[in-house]
Amino acid sequence: MKKSVTLLIILLFLLLTGCTAQQAKVESETQDQPVTVRLEGGDWGYPQPFTHYSRGPGYSKMYYIFDSLLEKDEKGLIPWLAEKWEVGEDGKSFLFTLRPDINWHDGKALTAHDVAFSFQYYQQHHPVRIHSLVIDPTYLIRIEALTDQEVLFEVAESQAPFLEALGMVPIIPKHIWANIADPKKFIDESALIGSGPYQLTEYNKEQGLYRFQAYQDFWGPAAQVDVLEFIPVGDSILALEKGEIHLADVPADLEKRFEERANITLMEKPGYYGYRLIFNMERQPEFQSKEMRQAFAYAIDRQELVQKTARGAAVAGSMGIVPPHHRWFHSNLPTYDVDLEKSLQLLSKAKEQGNEILKEPLKYQLLVGADLEVRIGEVLKEQLHKVGIQLDVVAADNKSRDSRIVEGNYQIALVGHGGWGGDPDYLRVRFASDLPTSISGKVPGYANEQVTELALRQLKEIDDEKRRDTIMQLQEILAKEVAEIPLYFTTGKTAYRHDIYGGWLHAYDHHNLTHNKLSFLAR
Repeated sequence: MKKSVTLLIILLFLLLTGCTAQQAKVESETQDQPVTVRLEGGDWGYPQPFTHYSRGPGYSKMYYIFDSLLEKDEKGLIPWLAEKWEVGEDGKSFLFTLRPDINWHDGKALTAHDVAFSFQYYQQHHPVRIHSLVIDPTYLIRIEALTDQEVLFEVAESQAPFLEALGMVPIIPKHIWANIADPKKFIDESALIGSGPYQLTEYNKEQGLYRFQAYQDFWGPAAQVDVLEFIPVGDSILALEKGEIHLADVPADLEKRFEERANITLMEKPGYYGYRLIFNMERQPEFQSKEMRQAFAYAIDRQELVQKTARGAAVAGSMGIVPPHHRWFHSNLPTYDVDLEKSLQLLSKAKEQGNEILKEPLKYQLLVGADLEVRIGEVLKEQLHKVGIQLDVVAADNKSRDSRIVEGNYQIALVGHGGWGGDPDYLRVRFASDLPTSISGKVPGYANEQVTELALRQLKEIDDEKRRDTIMQLQEILAKEVAEIPLYFTTGKTAYRHDIYGGWLHAYDHHNLTHNKLSFLAR
């Protein structure tokens, strides 16, 4: 009997220790496996500074590979390639000191000479995405590497947004780009040698597929995601449910479906992606009438748009342009609640002012992009019909629509884009600048002396509180002018598989978790 008990104890011990050893082996193997995050794909161009697509999914992939002097976290600008910087008392000089021992992906040292070269090269060859002041040699008048680790910039006059403009420029290696005469045609593998945390290992333009691998000798915070894959999917929600991808934005009416899943986390999105209605005042001079634009504003029910097209996951826009979630949002402005009688009165007033172009019936083409924008356009068509304005909704794929906006080939355009959470100098760019038209930029044909004066004043004001006051005044004027109509800003939630990866963050001025490389790095 004693022998049997002893034997049983021995067998149980062996069984338990065997299970523990096997469990430890499995955990060890799991920990050793690379973390792969799969996201929704689509072609956004070759991810070097001259060939990516201009929107967020394009430039963010470029920034996975190329670093800048500064970066953005949840609170603001942080040191990146530069470990510190000094701004002169007059706001006209900027001295950056680089971190030591930073290398390019090919092993060569990154120095201040590469930084100086990058800015000089961009002044000769404009990349897809860069602040206009950076590429203006009459403004940025000195770019000099003082040592291997110090680079000095001097400008003609102080301007508030310029530190961020300098800090977010992608730095390229001089030893590779110095002899490239046409950077838009440079699509060799060497065009993707950067200093950032990831390297591109696969790209298929036709399929919209990207694969990024963590660079093992990255100078900065360790990568928490080893492999990033952007793959083609038909429906991002279904793809998330099937495990094909690991993150997707979730419509408000589907949130409960994901709240019940043990391996899903929902994260709130700030309202920094907005849809706006742009009037082409160059092509259609009648839109230069403030009363005409106000008539549109009073006829459009933005709350109905939120409910019908955004499923409630959005906040209505303000005629002051700056979105409600922005730190400098002016909350005490005319709201332009729906008032059809007021809209009709303003249309009559516009006609009484001698605007002979305004003939009955009022007919306009509304240029929109694909999918959601078509639905928004159809609701706008119904709303404006109530005051006698007829819209012909003309849909194009988003890239074609964007091109037509840049060309000025439209009467009224609907466009959605990010960037609304950034420095409010975009008010100057849209309404008081001579910059080329872009999807998020200049409104063609708009001019107002007060707007121009305030826009230029805020640009040169380096005292933060004084500048904020000027931005508030600018919003007050723009709200009366209805220079354009911000319809709404999407909010809602992003769902992600926390069992795959959970280190996501929003940069302080941006709505998309995947557009900031800090989301994939240790913090």
